[in-house]
Amino acid sequence: MSSAGGEAVPGPRVPKGTLAAGHCTACVSTSLFSLYAAWRAVRHALTHCPWTCACARTLLCLTAQRMPHVYVKVYMFQVFCALAHIHALGVCHRRVLPCSKSWELAEGDAVGCARVCLSPSRDIKPQNLLVDTTTHTLKLCDFGSAKILVRGERNISYICSRYYRAPELIFGASEYTPAIDVWSCGCVAAELLIGQPLFQGESGVDQLVEIIKVLGTPSREEIYAMNPNYTDFKFPQVRAHPWSKVFHKHMPQDAIQLVAQLLQYSPGQRLSALQVCAHPFFDELRQPGLRLPTGQHLPPLFNFRPQDLAMAPPELRARILQPAAR
Repeated sequence: MSSAGGEAVPGPRVPKGTLAAGHCTACVSTSLFSLYAAWRAVRHALTHCPWTCACARTLLCLTAQRMPHVYVKVYMFQVFCALAHIHALGVCHRRVLPCSKSWELAEGDAVGCARVCLSPSRDIKPQNLLVDTTTHTLKLCDFGSAKILVRGERNISYICSRYYRAPELIFGASEYTPAIDVWSCGCVAAELLIGQPLFQGESGVDQLVEIIKVLGTPSREEIYAMNPNYTDFKFPQVRAHPWSKVFHKHMPQDAIQLVAQLLQYSPGQRLSALQVCAHPFFDELRQPGLRLPTGQHLPPLFNFRPQDLAMAPPELRARILQPAAR
C-alpha cells in the first residue's frame, strides 16, 4: 500500500497495509509475519480484483455506453458500507477516488486498462476501489493517507486528488470531518452515472470554480461551515445550475437526489455514510431475489457487523437492511 506522503501534522494513524473489503477491515501490524500476511492479502486482492470502477467506466466510454444503474448501485453501496465501517471507528480515508488523473488506457483496450490498473509505479497512484468482475465484489483499499481524526487537532488540508477534493479542503480547513470522504464518494457516484468526472479543475482554484459552476457561489454561512477562519468573501455571484441539467434527461430522480445530498458545501448537511445506505437510490438492491443483468446473484451487501449499526436508530437499521434480513 502507498505511504502517506506530506503529512505534516502528527496524530494517530491507521497501520499501513490496512485493507477494507466491503465493510470488513483488517489492520496489519509491523511484525514480519503480519507484513507477509499483508502482502498475501494485497496480492490476493489484486489477483481477484484486477479492475477498478474507473477501468469499467473508461471501457464503457470507449464503446459509447453508460454503466447500467444496477452496477452503479452495487458498487456505490459497497463503498458507503466500507465508509460507514471505518467512520464508526473514527477513521477518515481522505483519498476515495476511482483513479488518478494520470491513468490512461494503454493501447486503447481492456488489456491495457488492466495493466495500468496494476502498475505499482509511484507516479501512477494505486486504485482505491478494486472490483472483482466475476462477483462484482468491491474492495476499498489504499489507506496510506487515512487518519484517525481527533477533535481540535489540526490536519493537513492539501489531501485527496483534486477532482474528488471536498470544498472545505480547498478553503484550507485544517479541522475537518469524515464528511470529506462523503464528498469524494459523491463525485465518484456522479462520475459513474455520467461517464466522466463531474468537477475537472486544472488547479486548486480552478477546481473551486468548477464546483461553483454547478453548486453556485457559497453563502457566508456555508463558507463559515467549511472553514471558520476563512475571511475572504470576494466571489462572483453565480447561480446554482439545476441538477436535472447536469445529468441526462433520463436519469432517475433518486440518483439525482442522492448526488445532490452528497455534494453540499456545508459538511454537516451531507448525508452520513450509513444514511446513504438507506437512501431510496439503493432500494432496488433490497428486493429479494434480485439478479444482475447477466443473471448473476448480487455479492453480499447486507452482512453488516453489529458495531456498524450500533449507533443507528432502529428506523435507520430497518431501512437499510433488506426485508429478508430484518
